[in-house]
Amino acid sequence: MRHSAIPGSSGLVRPMRLLGDPVLHAPCSPVTAFDGALTQLIEDLYATMYAAHGVGLAANQVGLPLRVFVYDCPDDEDRRHLGHVVNPRLVEADGVTVTGPEGCLSLPGIEAGTRRFDHAVVEGADRTGEPVRVEGTGFFARCLQHEMDHLDGRVFTDRLRGLRRHRALRAARRAPWAP
Repeated sequence: MRHSAIPGSSGLVRPMRLLGDPVLHAPCSPVTAFDGALTQLIEDLYATMYAAHGVGLAANQVGLPLRVFVYDCPDDEDRRHLGHVVNPRLVEADGVTVTGPEGCLSLPGIEAGTRRFDHAVVEGADRTGEPVRVEGTGFFARCLQHEMDHLDGRVFTDRLRGLRRHRALRAARRAPWAP
């Protein structure tokens, strides 16, 4: 039996958009209606993220070019961070840069060392329009920056250079899910 207090428990798993889909490569539009449809989208994003065993998911990854993402992600101290942000803005990304393994639900099975800042702060709103501020370090900072990239029309391979980029894109072309 599903319990509505558990994120995603009332959501539907939506099909994932994959690398090459135009919705992943264009900036998303701001959310303008804080209503039941937004609440359902957030629930669907959680359900889809959990079904795919992810730690974050942006709305455009399920085909809706709206500025909203969900997360259920640990930091480097294994503290769980759970939430969503509507109309987020990356207001800080600083500190040391760390190259660490990064993957994406829209590029299943592809992973590459990607440079990210070790600290990030995102500000936006919750599903009711109330302001939220989310601060992360380590792996959680990586997650926040990754989801913000999605909303700006970028995937993690856009951040790669040289041999890393070549290998990741070659693997994506050869993947069983490639068009």
